Amino acid sequence: KGGIMIPEKAQGKVLQATVVAVGSGARGKNGDIQSVSVKVGEKILLPEYGRTKSVLKDKDYYLLRD
Repeated sequence: KGGIMIPEKAQGKVLQATVVAVGSGARGKNGDIQSVSVKVGEKILLPEYGRTKSVLKDKDYYLLRD
């Protein structure tokens, strides 16, 4: 059996979060609305990159594209 060991320093940081709001979805090529793949209240993992941090009333929020 094989595998890869990635040193801790080389691993990306992952943040666990709870979804607090979602948009209505995106319009597809044919004009139909494509629903969002997550729901409010779900626990998700956020990658280290590709998110935008926003602070509102002393709480950290992260904005992501689905």
